Amino acid sequence: MNLESIINITGKKGLYKVISRNQHSLIVENIENKKREPIYSHMQANMLEEIGIYTYEETKPLSEIFDEIYKKENGKTTISHKSSKEELTSFFRHIVPEYDEERVYLSDIKKVIQWYNLMQENKMIMQNKKKNKENENSN
Repeated sequence: MNLESIINITGKKGLYKVISRNQHSLIVENIENKKREPIYSHMQANMLEEIGIYTYEETKPLSEIFDEIYKKENGKTTISHKSSKEELTSFFRHIVPEYDEERVYLSDIKKVIQWYNLMQENKMIMQNKKKNKENENSN
């Protein structure tokens, strides 16, 4: 899963794709409504490719978690981020059985699921064909 140039901006709803950069700002495009706007250095933004989920042994990249959700859901959207706490934690435990329950909060699980569904609905989640061909050839 390629999450390059996709960001989350603190205080803003949704996800954004970085369109261009200049010395003092980034131009980003909302992935839902395609509206472009600048963000400045005083605004906090996180690249999705740099986000990971704590496990008991390491930090698992968000791209790998999205790949697991994609496989489980056969490329479709998954449960709602508004589901009950029990449903969300049970689902996430199935996707990342080794996640550190003391350091991964319910709000983190909700964000991961919400981001996955948002990207899926906007056709940004694609099966990694190269990885799947490698798996087929190794069998």
